[in-house]
Amino acid sequence: MPINYQEVYTQIQSIGAGAKERRKKKEEAQAQARRLLAQFGGQLDFLRSKADSAKQADTNIRCAYPLDENLASSFDVQPFDQTQGKPASVPPTLIAADGSQAIADRHSPVQFCVINVGAICMKPNSGETPAVEVESELFYGDAIEENGLTTDGGVALRRDLAERSVIEKLSKELNESIVSFTDGTLEIFRAKDIDSPSTYRSVLDKYVSVLSRLQERGIVSAGYIDKPSSSLVVKLLELTQITIPEEMEKLRNAPPLKYVTDRWLFGYNNKLFQLLPPGHRSAVFKIQSNSEKTYKGALELHFFYLNVGAEGHPWPVRVEIPKWVVDDKEKLNLLHAVLVEQCRMMGSRPYPYLLHRAHETAVVKNEEKQQIEQLLMIELRRNNEELDEGSNKQSAKDLQGRTRR
Repeated sequence: MPINYQEVYTQIQSIGAGAKERRKKKEEAQAQARRLLAQFGGQLDFLRSKADSAKQADTNIRCAYPLDENLASSFDVQPFDQTQGKPASVPPTLIAADGSQAIADRHSPVQFCVINVGAICMKPNSGETPAVEVESELFYGDAIEENGLTTDGGVALRRDLAERSVIEKLSKELNESIVSFTDGTLEIFRAKDIDSPSTYRSVLDKYVSVLSRLQERGIVSAGYIDKPSSSLVVKLLELTQITIPEEMEKLRNAPPLKYVTDRWLFGYNNKLFQLLPPGHRSAVFKIQSNSEKTYKGALELHFFYLNVGAEGHPWPVRVEIPKWVVDDKEKLNLLHAVLVEQCRMMGSRPYPYLLHRAHETAVVKNEEKQQIEQLLMIELRRNNEELDEGSNKQSAKDLQGRTRR
């Protein structure tokens, strides 16, 4: 049977009835966020003390930690080396990587997992054809569990490592300035569905080692988050409204700025005020979280917001970078300029062009997964290995013309 639209529509009406009250709460919280930004944006010592106190009270708190720039700062693209007063050097080589996967399906006759990573290396204005690298890794049978690939989180973890590793591989023969970026956070997380702490730690250690080697060679590494949902800066503003540590529970259960996100804050735009004009980046912040135990020293994680949108249509994204890039203003400005240029290449739907190309290269289509399954089954039969059958549930779902579940 189809969806019971009558029941769903009744629920939709109920949601609509609450729109006015939700809008009121949201507008009140947004107005408060703007006031707090104006009031405390330049009080960096006070904000840092609040963040430090919050961390002592709750080691798991995750928020922005201000450096030396006003929270409401805005920086345009810097096409010149301001310290030397001369044009920037030769455009850097760009490397973008993205990954995709086919996860093991227990309803299939054979259990396998594929992690596919595509990377594009381009030398702007060189006339050279961009280099394309595709790396496909197949895991079968026991290797799936042994490598922690039984869950979505485990596969994502391994994919993140593969993306950064292919950047390192592509860059090994290059001596020029290189800017690299991937889709998603630079920080990788332990998803709740990852059962093995040792597997997570092993992959994370390898990932950090790759970042370290890239840093040693001066290769800029960045993570590009296209539609961020976090509230790292908003959380910092909330800390100004509570007494620490007495009201930390309030911050968790009833945050003062519950309906405000960083994306809204840095995308706010009206005729009188715009925090980030098109092409401008925000102040740079450190990410205060328990991941500081992993990403240490030069690899300490930072971020900034960047408006890659157009006049009247802001589109703030978050860019994560390690500390060594923050400390090198020339490289920070270079990354800023590269991302703005890359996004403008995509027109009205701004997104880094090379990341788009890398995704097209990496994506594993359903027909490709089916073909791998068939090739694997043929090879196993040829070597006299006993094969299981697909589940009856999957067989029923595959019946031609059948739509019920």
